[in-house]
Amino acid sequence: MKRRVAMRLYAALTTAALAAATGVVVTMPSASAATAGATGYATQNGGTTGGAGGQTVRATTGTAIHQALCSRASSSTPITIEVEGTINHANTAKVSGDSCNTAAGVIELKQISNVTIVGVGSGAVFDQLGIHIRQSSNIIIQNVTVRNVKKSGSPTSNGGDAIGMESDVRNVWVDHTSLEASGGEAEGFDGLFDMKDNTQYVTLSYSTLRNSGRGGLIGSSETELSNGFVTFHHNLYENLDSRTPLLRGGIAHIYNNYYVKLNESGINSRAGARAKVDNNYFKDSKDVLGTFYTDAAGYWQVSGNTFDNVTWSAPGSENNPAGPDPKSNTTVSIPYAYSLDAASCVPGIVAQTAGAHKGLKVSDGNCSTQTPTPDPTDPTPDPTDPTPDPTDPTGPTGTNLSIGAGSDGTSKADGTSYGNVRDGDLSTYWSPAGATGSVSVKWASATTVSSVNIREASGSAGSVGTWKVLNGDTGAVLTSGSGAGVVTIPKTSLRKITFQITGSTDTPKIAEFETYAS
Repeated sequence: MKRRVAMRLYAALTTAALAAATGVVVTMPSASAATAGATGYATQNGGTTGGAGGQTVRATTGTAIHQALCSRASSSTPITIEVEGTINHANTAKVSGDSCNTAAGVIELKQISNVTIVGVGSGAVFDQLGIHIRQSSNIIIQNVTVRNVKKSGSPTSNGGDAIGMESDVRNVWVDHTSLEASGGEAEGFDGLFDMKDNTQYVTLSYSTLRNSGRGGLIGSSETELSNGFVTFHHNLYENLDSRTPLLRGGIAHIYNNYYVKLNESGINSRAGARAKVDNNYFKDSKDVLGTFYTDAAGYWQVSGNTFDNVTWSAPGSENNPAGPDPKSNTTVSIPYAYSLDAASCVPGIVAQTAGAHKGLKVSDGNCSTQTPTPDPTDPTPDPTDPTPDPTDPTGPTGTNLSIGAGSDGTSKADGTSYGNVRDGDLSTYWSPAGATGSVSVKWASATTVSSVNIREASGSAGSVGTWKVLNGDTGAVLTSGSGAGVVTIPKTSLRKITFQITGSTDTPKIAEFETYAS
Protein backbone atom coordinates (compact mmCIF):
# COMPACT_ATOMS: atom_id res chain seq x y z
CA MET A 1 0.00 0.00 0.00
CA LYS A 2 1.25 3.45 -0.81
CA ARG A 3 1.13 6.12 1.86
CA ARG A 4 -1.40 8.85 1.48
CA VAL A 5 -0.30 11.86 -0.49
CA ALA A 6 -0.84 15.24 1.11
CA MET A 7 -3.75 16.61 -0.88
CA ARG A 8 -4.65 20.04 -2.10
CA LEU A 9 -7.93 20.13 -3.95
CA TYR A 10 -8.17 22.46 -6.89
CA ALA A 11 -11.32 24.41 -7.68
CA ALA A 12 -13.58 22.70 -10.18
CA LEU A 13 -14.65 24.33 -13.38
CA THR A 14 -17.80 26.42 -13.00
CA THR A 15 -20.76 24.87 -14.79
CA ALA A 16 -23.95 26.38 -16.11
CA ALA A 17 -27.39 25.00 -15.30
CA LEU A 18 -28.51 24.45 -18.87
CA ALA A 19 -30.69 21.40 -18.55
CA ALA A 20 -32.80 19.32 -16.21
CA ALA A 21 -31.30 16.33 -14.43
CA THR A 22 -32.05 14.04 -17.35
CA GLY A 23 -29.97 16.20 -19.71
CA VAL A 24 -30.45 17.13 -23.31
CA VAL A 25 -29.00 16.20 -26.68
CA VAL A 26 -29.19 18.96 -29.26
CA THR A 27 -28.32 18.25 -32.89
CA MET A 28 -25.68 20.64 -34.20
CA PRO A 29 -24.22 21.20 -37.67
CA SER A 30 -21.78 18.52 -38.77
CA ALA A 31 -18.38 19.55 -37.44
CA SER A 32 -15.52 18.40 -35.25
CA ALA A 33 -15.04 20.32 -32.01
CA ALA A 34 -11.50 19.05 -31.48
CA THR A 35 -8.82 21.35 -32.89
CA ALA A 36 -5.77 20.37 -34.93
CA GLY A 37 -5.09 16.65 -34.87
CA ALA A 38 -3.71 13.77 -32.86
CA THR A 39 -0.01 13.53 -32.05
CA GLY A 40 2.38 10.75 -31.10
CA TYR A 41 1.54 7.07 -31.42
CA ALA A 42 -2.16 7.92 -31.86
CA THR A 43 -1.20 9.05 -35.38
CA GLN A 44 -0.02 5.54 -36.26
CA ASN A 45 -2.00 2.43 -37.18
CA GLY A 46 -4.27 4.43 -39.48
CA GLY A 47 -4.52 7.51 -37.25
CA THR A 48 -7.00 8.81 -34.69
CA THR A 49 -9.75 11.15 -35.89
CA GLY A 50 -12.58 10.40 -33.46
CA GLY A 51 -15.95 11.66 -34.65
CA ALA A 52 -14.61 13.82 -37.48
CA GLY A 53 -17.05 14.07 -40.36
CA GLY A 54 -20.04 12.95 -38.31
CA GLN A 55 -22.91 14.63 -36.47
CA THR A 56 -22.17 16.94 -33.52
CA VAL A 57 -24.49 16.88 -30.49
CA ARG A 58 -24.53 18.64 -27.11
CA ALA A 59 -24.95 16.76 -23.80
CA THR A 60 -25.20 18.03 -20.22
CA THR A 61 -25.64 14.70 -18.40
CA GLY A 62 -24.09 11.28 -18.54
CA THR A 63 -27.39 9.82 -19.67
CA ALA A 64 -27.39 12.23 -22.59
CA ILE A 65 -23.86 11.11 -23.55
CA HIS A 66 -25.05 7.50 -23.58
CA GLN A 67 -28.17 8.47 -25.52
CA ALA A 68 -26.05 10.15 -28.17
CA LEU A 69 -24.02 6.96 -28.61
CA CYS A 70 -27.13 4.79 -28.74
CA SER A 71 -28.91 7.02 -31.27
CA ARG A 72 -26.32 6.48 -34.01
CA ALA A 73 -27.07 4.40 -37.08
CA SER A 74 -24.35 1.93 -36.08
CA SER A 75 -21.66 1.46 -33.45
CA SER A 76 -19.11 3.00 -35.85
CA THR A 77 -21.08 5.99 -37.15
CA PRO A 78 -18.85 9.03 -36.41
CA ILE A 79 -20.10 11.41 -33.72
CA THR A 80 -18.75 14.35 -31.73
CA ILE A 81 -20.37 14.84 -28.31
CA GLU A 82 -19.87 18.33 -26.86
CA VAL A 83 -20.22 18.16 -23.08
CA GLU A 84 -21.00 21.01 -20.71
CA GLY A 85 -21.82 20.75 -17.02
CA THR A 86 -21.18 18.27 -14.21
CA ILE A 87 -21.54 14.60 -15.08
CA ASN A 88 -22.14 12.43 -12.01
CA HIS A 89 -23.84 9.25 -10.77
CA ALA A 90 -27.18 10.95 -10.34
CA ASN A 91 -27.43 11.88 -14.01
CA THR A 92 -25.71 8.90 -15.65
CA ALA A 93 -28.01 5.98 -16.42
CA LYS A 94 -27.69 2.99 -18.74
CA VAL A 95 -29.18 3.51 -22.20
CA SER A 96 -29.81 0.59 -24.55
CA GLY A 97 -29.53 0.39 -28.32
CA ASP A 98 -27.99 -1.49 -31.22
CA SER A 99 -25.13 1.01 -31.55
CA CYS A 100 -24.03 1.10 -27.90
CA ASN A 101 -23.28 -0.96 -24.80
CA THR A 102 -23.54 1.38 -21.82
CA ALA A 103 -23.81 1.05 -18.03
CA ALA A 104 -24.98 3.24 -15.16
CA GLY A 105 -22.41 4.96 -12.98
CA VAL A 106 -19.71 5.18 -15.63
CA ILE A 107 -19.28 6.71 -19.08
CA GLU A 108 -19.04 3.50 -21.05
CA LEU A 109 -17.36 3.55 -24.47
CA LYS A 110 -17.64 -0.17 -25.16
CA GLN A 111 -17.54 -2.01 -28.49
CA ILE A 112 -17.75 1.23 -30.47
CA SER A 113 -15.56 3.39 -32.68
CA ASN A 114 -15.20 6.89 -34.18
CA VAL A 115 -16.21 9.02 -31.18
CA THR A 116 -15.06 12.40 -29.86
CA ILE A 117 -16.02 13.66 -26.38
CA VAL A 118 -14.98 17.27 -25.86
CA GLY A 119 -15.70 19.79 -23.11
CA VAL A 120 -17.17 23.10 -24.29
CA GLY A 121 -18.61 26.31 -22.88
CA SER A 122 -18.06 26.73 -19.15
CA GLY A 123 -16.49 23.29 -18.90
CA ALA A 124 -17.17 19.58 -18.45
CA VAL A 125 -16.51 17.90 -15.10
CA PHE A 126 -16.89 14.15 -14.58
CA ASP A 127 -17.33 14.11 -10.81
CA GLN A 128 -16.58 10.74 -9.11
CA LEU A 129 -17.44 9.18 -12.47
CA GLY A 130 -14.83 7.49 -14.66
CA ILE A 131 -14.57 7.08 -18.43
CA HIS A 132 -14.20 3.44 -19.45
CA ILE A 133 -12.96 2.52 -22.95
CA ARG A 134 -13.28 -1.16 -23.80
CA GLN A 135 -13.06 -3.08 -27.09
CA SER A 136 -13.16 0.23 -28.94
CA SER A 137 -11.08 2.20 -31.43
CA ASN A 138 -10.59 5.73 -32.80
CA ILE A 139 -11.60 7.65 -29.67
CA ILE A 140 -10.77 11.28 -28.76
CA ILE A 141 -11.32 12.74 -25.26
CA GLN A 142 -10.50 16.41 -24.97
CA ASN A 143 -10.86 19.40 -22.63
CA VAL A 144 -12.57 17.62 -19.70
CA THR A 145 -11.92 17.23 -15.97
CA VAL A 146 -12.27 13.80 -14.34
CA ARG A 147 -11.94 13.81 -10.56
CA ASN A 148 -12.20 11.62 -7.45
CA VAL A 149 -13.12 8.31 -9.12
CA LYS A 150 -13.16 5.54 -6.48
CA LYS A 151 -12.74 1.76 -6.53
CA SER A 152 -13.79 1.38 -2.89
CA GLY A 153 -16.03 3.39 -0.60
CA SER A 154 -18.96 5.23 -2.11
CA PRO A 155 -19.73 5.90 -4.85
CA THR A 156 -17.51 3.65 -6.96
CA SER A 157 -16.90 3.87 -10.70
CA ASN A 158 -14.64 2.36 -13.36
CA GLY A 159 -12.51 0.37 -10.91
CA GLY A 160 -11.19 3.62 -9.49
CA ASP A 161 -9.61 4.84 -12.75
CA ALA A 162 -10.26 8.36 -14.01
CA ILE A 163 -9.76 7.08 -17.57
CA GLY A 164 -9.32 3.35 -18.05
CA MET A 165 -8.75 1.35 -21.23
CA GLU A 166 -8.85 -2.43 -21.57
CA SER A 167 -9.62 -5.34 -23.90
CA ASP A 168 -8.47 -4.74 -27.48
CA VAL A 169 -8.42 -0.93 -27.52
CA ARG A 170 -6.78 0.89 -30.43
CA ASN A 171 -6.06 4.51 -31.31
CA VAL A 172 -7.06 6.77 -28.44
CA TRP A 173 -6.04 10.42 -28.10
CA VAL A 174 -6.60 12.04 -24.69
CA ASP A 175 -5.74 15.73 -24.79
CA HIS A 176 -6.02 18.78 -22.51
CA THR A 177 -7.64 16.88 -19.67
CA SER A 178 -7.39 17.36 -15.89
CA LEU A 179 -7.24 14.03 -14.06
CA GLU A 180 -7.35 14.33 -10.26
CA ALA A 181 -7.87 12.29 -7.10
CA SER A 182 -7.87 13.06 -3.37
CA GLY A 183 -5.56 10.34 -2.06
CA GLY A 184 -4.15 6.91 -2.73
CA GLU A 185 -5.36 3.34 -2.57
CA ALA A 186 -6.10 3.58 1.17
CA GLU A 187 -8.56 6.36 0.42
CA GLY A 188 -10.30 4.30 -2.27
CA PHE A 189 -8.60 5.63 -5.42
CA ASP A 190 -6.62 3.80 -8.09
CA GLY A 191 -4.98 5.02 -11.32
CA LEU A 192 -5.63 8.21 -13.21
CA PHE A 193 -4.78 6.82 -16.67
CA ASP A 194 -4.64 3.03 -17.02
CA MET A 195 -4.17 0.78 -20.07
CA LYS A 196 -4.30 -3.00 -20.06
CA ASP A 197 -5.33 -6.17 -21.91
CA ASN A 198 -4.13 -5.32 -25.43
CA THR A 199 -4.37 -1.52 -25.56
CA GLN A 200 -2.18 0.13 -28.20
CA TYR A 201 -1.57 3.36 -30.13
CA VAL A 202 -2.48 5.87 -27.43
CA THR A 203 -1.38 9.46 -26.81
CA LEU A 204 -1.84 11.48 -23.61
CA SER A 205 -0.99 15.13 -24.26
CA TYR A 206 -1.28 18.51 -22.53
CA SER A 207 -2.97 17.02 -19.46
CA THR A 208 -2.56 17.28 -15.69
CA LEU A 209 -2.40 14.28 -13.36
CA ARG A 210 -2.53 15.32 -9.72
CA ASN A 211 -2.94 14.26 -6.11
CA SER A 212 -3.08 10.48 -6.43
CA GLY A 213 -1.16 7.47 -5.26
CA ARG A 214 -0.90 6.21 -8.84
CA GLY A 215 -0.50 8.10 -12.08
CA GLY A 216 -1.23 5.19 -14.40
CA LEU A 217 -0.08 1.87 -15.77
CA ILE A 218 0.46 0.09 -19.07
CA GLY A 219 -0.12 -3.60 -18.43
CA SER A 220 -1.77 -5.15 -15.37
CA SER A 221 0.92 -7.75 -14.55
CA GLU A 222 4.47 -8.82 -15.42
CA THR A 223 3.07 -11.34 -17.91
CA GLU A 224 0.42 -9.07 -19.47
CA LEU A 225 2.64 -7.60 -22.19
CA SER A 226 0.18 -6.96 -25.02
CA ASN A 227 0.08 -3.18 -24.53
CA GLY A 228 2.27 -0.42 -25.85
CA PHE A 229 3.00 2.24 -28.44
CA VAL A 230 1.99 5.03 -26.08
CA THR A 231 3.11 8.67 -26.16
CA PHE A 232 3.10 11.04 -23.18
CA HIS A 233 4.01 14.65 -23.92
CA HIS A 234 3.57 18.08 -22.34
CA ASN A 235 1.79 16.70 -19.29
CA LEU A 236 2.04 17.82 -15.66
CA TYR A 237 2.49 15.06 -13.07
CA GLU A 238 2.17 16.62 -9.61
CA ASN A 239 1.99 15.19 -6.08
CA LEU A 240 1.87 11.52 -7.03
CA ASP A 241 3.35 8.51 -5.26
CA SER A 242 4.25 6.39 -8.29
CA ARG A 243 3.41 5.13 -11.82
CA THR A 244 4.16 8.10 -14.05
CA PRO A 245 3.71 5.68 -15.79
CA LEU A 246 4.33 2.06 -14.79
CA LEU A 247 5.22 0.36 -18.07
CA ARG A 248 5.13 -3.42 -18.42
CA GLY A 249 6.40 -4.49 -21.81
CA GLY A 250 5.83 -2.45 -24.95
CA ILE A 251 7.21 0.89 -26.02
CA ALA A 252 6.51 4.36 -24.62
CA HIS A 253 7.69 7.76 -25.82
CA ILE A 254 7.84 10.23 -22.94
CA TYR A 255 8.89 13.78 -23.75
CA ASN A 256 8.50 17.38 -22.57
CA ASN A 257 6.60 16.45 -19.40
CA TYR A 258 6.93 18.29 -16.09
CA TYR A 259 7.22 16.08 -13.02
CA VAL A 260 7.06 17.69 -9.58
CA LYS A 261 6.67 16.02 -6.17
CA LEU A 262 6.88 12.38 -7.19
CA ASN A 263 7.04 10.95 -3.70
CA GLU A 264 8.19 7.34 -4.13
CA SER A 265 9.00 6.59 -7.79
CA GLY A 266 8.25 7.93 -11.26
CA ILE A 267 8.67 6.31 -14.68
CA ASN A 268 8.82 2.61 -13.83
CA SER A 269 9.98 0.60 -16.86
CA ARG A 270 9.85 -3.15 -16.20
CA ALA A 271 9.23 -6.59 -17.71
CA GLY A 272 11.12 -5.78 -20.91
CA ALA A 273 9.49 -2.41 -21.53
CA ARG A 274 11.42 0.24 -23.41
CA ALA A 275 10.89 3.94 -22.77
CA LYS A 276 12.34 6.82 -24.77
CA VAL A 277 12.59 9.66 -22.27
CA ASP A 278 13.43 13.02 -23.86
CA ASN A 279 13.67 16.62 -22.59
CA ASN A 280 11.54 16.20 -19.46
CA TYR A 281 11.89 18.31 -16.31
CA PHE A 282 11.94 16.46 -12.95
CA LYS A 283 11.76 18.53 -9.77
CA ASP A 284 11.58 17.87 -6.00
CA SER A 285 11.12 14.15 -6.55
CA LYS A 286 12.53 10.69 -5.77
CA ASP A 287 13.60 7.84 -8.08
CA VAL A 288 12.04 9.42 -11.16
CA LEU A 289 13.21 6.72 -13.59
CA GLY A 290 14.18 3.08 -13.32
CA THR A 291 12.85 -0.40 -12.58
CA PHE A 292 11.14 -0.58 -9.19
CA TYR A 293 9.35 -3.19 -7.03
CA THR A 294 10.38 -6.10 -9.29
CA ASP A 295 13.40 -7.99 -10.58
CA ALA A 296 11.90 -8.03 -14.11
CA ALA A 297 14.10 -5.45 -15.81
CA GLY A 298 12.91 -2.71 -18.12
CA TYR A 299 14.93 -0.35 -20.28
CA TRP A 300 15.22 3.32 -21.20
CA GLN A 301 16.85 5.69 -23.65
CA VAL A 302 17.43 9.13 -22.14
CA SER A 303 18.44 12.51 -23.54
CA GLY A 304 18.06 16.17 -22.67
CA ASN A 305 16.33 15.72 -19.30
CA THR A 306 16.71 18.06 -16.31
CA PHE A 307 16.90 16.65 -12.77
CA ASP A 308 16.24 19.44 -10.25
CA ASN A 309 16.48 18.35 -6.60
CA VAL A 310 15.93 14.68 -7.42
CA THR A 311 17.03 12.03 -4.92
CA TRP A 312 17.90 8.43 -5.78
CA SER A 313 17.75 5.28 -3.65
CA ALA A 314 20.44 2.60 -3.62
CA PRO A 315 20.12 -0.32 -6.05
CA GLY A 316 18.70 -3.57 -4.71
CA SER A 317 17.30 -6.90 -5.86
CA GLU A 318 13.96 -5.27 -6.75
CA ASN A 319 15.14 -1.69 -7.09
CA ASN A 320 17.18 -0.41 -10.03
CA PRO A 321 17.06 3.40 -10.21
CA ALA A 322 18.48 4.95 -13.37
CA GLY A 323 20.25 7.70 -11.39
CA PRO A 324 22.00 9.57 -9.99
CA ASP A 325 23.54 9.84 -13.48
CA PRO A 326 20.96 8.31 -15.84
CA LYS A 327 22.40 6.55 -18.89
CA SER A 328 20.64 4.86 -21.80
CA ASN A 329 20.53 1.06 -21.79
CA THR A 330 18.50 0.60 -25.00
CA THR A 331 17.53 2.43 -28.17
CA VAL A 332 13.99 3.20 -29.30
CA SER A 333 13.04 4.23 -32.85
CA ILE A 334 10.09 6.63 -33.09
CA PRO A 335 8.07 6.35 -36.34
CA TYR A 336 6.41 9.79 -36.30
CA ALA A 337 7.63 13.38 -36.50
CA TYR A 338 7.74 15.53 -33.35
CA SER A 339 9.41 18.70 -32.05
CA LEU A 340 11.17 18.94 -28.70
CA ASP A 341 11.07 21.97 -26.43
CA ALA A 342 14.24 22.42 -24.42
CA ALA A 343 13.82 20.90 -20.95
CA SER A 344 14.45 24.29 -19.36
CA CYS A 345 11.28 25.61 -21.05
CA VAL A 346 9.07 22.71 -20.02
CA PRO A 347 7.75 24.03 -16.65
CA GLY A 348 6.62 27.26 -18.28
CA ILE A 349 5.15 25.68 -21.40
CA VAL A 350 3.27 23.03 -19.41
CA ALA A 351 1.90 25.65 -17.01
CA GLN A 352 0.39 27.54 -19.95
CA THR A 353 -0.96 24.58 -21.90
CA ALA A 354 -1.67 21.49 -19.78
CA GLY A 355 -5.14 20.68 -18.45
CA ALA A 356 -8.74 21.43 -19.30
CA HIS A 357 -9.92 24.99 -19.86
CA LYS A 358 -6.57 26.19 -21.22
CA GLY A 359 -7.97 27.19 -24.60
CA LEU A 360 -6.40 24.07 -26.16
CA LYS A 361 -3.08 25.91 -26.35
CA VAL A 362 -0.09 23.85 -27.45
CA SER A 363 3.65 24.26 -27.77
CA ASP A 364 5.06 25.45 -31.08
CA GLY A 365 8.11 23.24 -30.50
CA ASN A 366 10.28 26.27 -29.86
CA CYS A 367 9.46 27.14 -26.24
CA SER A 368 6.40 29.25 -27.13
CA THR A 369 2.66 28.52 -27.21
CA GLN A 370 0.09 28.71 -29.97
CA THR A 371 -3.61 27.98 -30.42
CA PRO A 372 -4.12 25.48 -33.24
CA THR A 373 -6.92 25.84 -35.74
CA PRO A 374 -9.20 23.00 -36.86
CA ASP A 375 -7.63 20.77 -39.46
CA PRO A 376 -9.96 20.69 -42.49
CA THR A 377 -8.01 17.82 -44.00
CA ASP A 378 -8.79 15.32 -41.22
CA PRO A 379 -9.92 12.13 -42.93
CA THR A 380 -13.35 10.75 -42.19
CA PRO A 381 -13.20 7.21 -40.72
CA ASP A 382 -15.12 4.48 -42.52
CA PRO A 383 -18.52 4.38 -40.76
CA THR A 384 -19.47 1.00 -42.17
CA ASP A 385 -17.01 -1.14 -40.21
CA PRO A 386 -18.00 -1.48 -36.52
CA THR A 387 -14.88 -3.46 -35.69
CA PRO A 388 -12.07 -2.21 -37.92
CA ASP A 389 -8.94 -4.33 -38.00
CA PRO A 390 -6.31 -2.24 -36.16
CA THR A 391 -3.57 -3.77 -38.28
CA ASP A 392 -5.35 -2.87 -41.52
CA PRO A 393 -5.49 0.95 -41.62
CA THR A 394 -6.51 2.85 -44.69
CA GLY A 395 -3.28 2.48 -46.59
CA PRO A 396 -1.66 2.78 -49.97
CA THR A 397 -3.76 2.74 -53.11
CA GLY A 398 -3.22 0.79 -56.28
CA THR A 399 -2.03 -2.73 -56.95
CA ASN A 400 -0.33 -4.79 -54.26
CA LEU A 401 2.88 -5.58 -56.11
CA SER A 402 3.73 -8.47 -53.77
CA ILE A 403 0.99 -10.76 -55.06
CA GLY A 404 2.62 -13.49 -57.13
CA ALA A 405 6.15 -12.17 -56.53
CA GLY A 406 8.99 -14.23 -55.14
CA SER A 407 10.11 -14.30 -51.51
CA ASP A 408 12.90 -15.37 -49.20
CA GLY A 409 14.32 -14.45 -45.82
CA THR A 410 16.17 -15.58 -42.71
CA SER A 411 15.34 -17.26 -39.43
CA LYS A 412 12.19 -19.01 -40.62
CA ALA A 413 10.16 -20.84 -37.97
CA ASP A 414 9.01 -24.41 -38.57
CA GLY A 415 5.62 -24.66 -40.23
CA THR A 416 5.67 -21.24 -41.87
CA SER A 417 6.56 -20.13 -45.38
CA TYR A 418 8.01 -16.92 -46.79
CA GLY A 419 5.38 -17.15 -49.52
CA ASN A 420 2.62 -16.64 -46.97
CA VAL A 421 3.40 -12.91 -46.83
CA ARG A 422 2.59 -12.32 -50.51
CA ASP A 423 -0.37 -14.61 -51.19
CA GLY A 424 -3.21 -12.19 -50.32
CA ASP A 425 -4.45 -14.59 -47.63
CA LEU A 426 -4.67 -13.14 -44.09
CA SER A 427 -5.15 -16.61 -42.59
CA THR A 428 -1.59 -17.67 -43.49
CA TYR A 429 1.54 -16.09 -42.11
CA TRP A 430 5.32 -16.21 -41.80
CA SER A 431 7.10 -16.19 -38.44
CA PRO A 432 10.79 -15.96 -37.58
CA ALA A 433 12.27 -18.67 -35.38
CA GLY A 434 12.52 -16.20 -32.50
CA ALA A 435 12.03 -12.52 -31.81
CA THR A 436 13.93 -11.30 -34.89
CA GLY A 437 14.26 -12.21 -38.54
CA SER A 438 13.85 -10.99 -42.10
CA VAL A 439 11.43 -11.63 -44.92
CA SER A 440 11.80 -10.33 -48.48
CA VAL A 441 9.67 -9.80 -51.56
CA LYS A 442 11.54 -10.00 -54.85
CA TRP A 443 10.81 -9.54 -58.55
CA ALA A 444 12.46 -10.76 -61.74
CA SER A 445 13.02 -7.17 -62.89
CA ALA A 446 13.39 -3.78 -61.23
CA THR A 447 10.11 -2.60 -59.63
CA THR A 448 9.35 0.83 -58.19
CA VAL A 449 8.10 0.82 -54.58
CA SER A 450 7.16 3.84 -52.44
CA SER A 451 5.21 2.27 -49.55
CA VAL A 452 4.64 -1.03 -47.79
CA ASN A 453 1.93 -2.35 -45.49
CA ILE A 454 2.91 -4.91 -42.85
CA ARG A 455 -0.20 -6.78 -41.72
CA GLU A 456 -0.06 -9.02 -38.67
CA ALA A 457 -2.11 -12.20 -38.36
CA SER A 458 -5.26 -12.24 -36.25
CA GLY A 459 -4.47 -12.53 -32.54
CA SER A 460 -0.87 -11.32 -32.88
CA ALA A 461 -1.43 -7.57 -33.31
CA GLY A 462 1.26 -5.58 -31.53
CA SER A 463 3.89 -8.33 -31.54
CA VAL A 464 6.11 -6.54 -34.05
CA GLY A 465 8.42 -4.16 -32.23
CA THR A 466 11.28 -2.40 -33.99
CA TRP A 467 12.12 -2.96 -37.65
CA LYS A 468 14.00 -1.77 -40.70
CA VAL A 469 12.99 -1.73 -44.36
CA LEU A 470 16.00 -2.48 -46.56
CA ASN A 471 16.81 -2.19 -50.23
CA GLY A 472 17.49 -5.89 -50.80
CA ASP A 473 19.68 -5.12 -53.80
CA THR A 474 22.15 -2.94 -51.91
CA GLY A 475 21.44 -3.52 -48.20
CA ALA A 476 20.70 0.19 -47.69
CA VAL A 477 18.22 1.09 -44.94
CA LEU A 478 15.23 2.83 -46.55
CA THR A 479 13.48 3.58 -43.25
CA SER A 480 13.06 2.21 -39.71
CA GLY A 481 10.49 2.37 -36.95
CA SER A 482 8.29 0.26 -34.68
CA GLY A 483 4.90 -1.44 -34.91
CA ALA A 484 3.16 -2.96 -37.90
CA GLY A 485 1.13 -0.93 -40.39
CA VAL A 486 1.65 1.36 -43.36
CA VAL A 487 5.22 2.54 -43.98
CA THR A 488 6.25 5.20 -46.50
CA ILE A 489 9.71 4.85 -48.04
CA PRO A 490 11.67 6.92 -50.54
CA LYS A 491 10.50 6.01 -54.04
CA THR A 492 12.97 3.31 -55.04
CA SER A 493 13.46 1.05 -58.06
CA LEU A 494 14.68 -2.34 -56.87
CA ARG A 495 14.38 -6.07 -57.41
CA LYS A 496 14.18 -7.03 -53.76
CA ILE A 497 12.83 -5.32 -50.63
CA THR A 498 13.34 -6.69 -47.10
CA PHE A 499 11.39 -6.23 -43.86
CA GLN A 500 13.83 -6.88 -41.02
CA ILE A 501 12.37 -7.33 -37.52
CA THR A 502 14.95 -6.21 -34.96
CA GLY A 503 12.80 -6.50 -31.85
CA SER A 504 9.41 -7.87 -30.78
CA THR A 505 7.29 -8.51 -27.69
CA ASP A 506 6.26 -12.01 -28.83
CA THR A 507 6.88 -14.21 -31.86
CA PRO A 508 5.66 -12.05 -34.76
CA LYS A 509 3.20 -13.44 -37.30
CA ILE A 510 3.33 -11.51 -40.58
CA ALA A 511 0.24 -12.28 -42.66
CA GLU A 512 1.05 -9.94 -45.55
CA PHE A 513 4.05 -7.87 -46.68
CA GLU A 514 2.26 -5.66 -49.20
CA THR A 515 4.17 -3.37 -51.54
CA TYR A 516 2.84 -0.44 -53.55
CA ALA A 517 4.07 2.05 -56.10
CA SER A 518 1.92 4.88 -54.66
